Amino acid sequence: MSGVFITFEGIEGCGKTTQIKRLANRLDELKYNATLIREPGGTDIGEAIREIVKHPPGDAPISACTELLLMNASRAELIQQIIQPALTKGHAVLCDRFYDSTLAYQGYGRQLDLKKVHQAIELAIGNTKPNLTLLLDIPLEVSTERVKDRQLKSNETNDQFDRSGELFFKRVLDGFKTLAKAEPDRFRVINANQSPDDVSNDIWQVVKEKI
Repeated sequence: MSGVFITFEGIEGCGKTTQIKRLANRLDELKYNATLIREPGGTDIGEAIREIVKHPPGDAPISACTELLLMNASRAELIQQIIQPALTKGHAVLCDRFYDSTLAYQGYGRQLDLKKVHQAIELAIGNTKPNLTLLLDIPLEVSTERVKDRQLKSNETNDQFDRSGELFFKRVLDGFKTLAKAEPDRFRVINANQSPDDVSNDIWQVVKEKI
């Protein structure tokens, strides 16, 4: 029996981390085996890449091309080490970001050649594609306020993406919406500009049809 692969996507502050944990807990309560992972990361190599990408050593930022390749290096490792074995066991794999984030951030946001972005992704993923992608949709101004609030509460510093500017994130948001329109059978757009409980309920209505 093969499992189900569900990915969560959206711009900064959309609530992915909160909602993916809520869904994992709900599935666990119903005795489903849920494997919870994030991108970039999820493996020792992936977590090391995550730190490099978000907080590059030295003064110069990572180039867009290097960023693209590092993201997919982390992804290839995650698929081989975690995702495919879990799906083979029949688990529900819940991933906080996957290749749609690469298309949105490095493709639309960094404005790399989309054909080359697709080629890099295809090399990393092979035949591993999500059964369902949940796009948590919030306005850009809400994203900005949530990120500021999060940073104040946690004292975290801006990473390479936070410093990319408003126009970058507008391109990312538009990119996500373009991707969702292009694959309506896989994507479900969730209004994430509501209470966490309402968002969770909307997500569950979609997910329960898949499982």
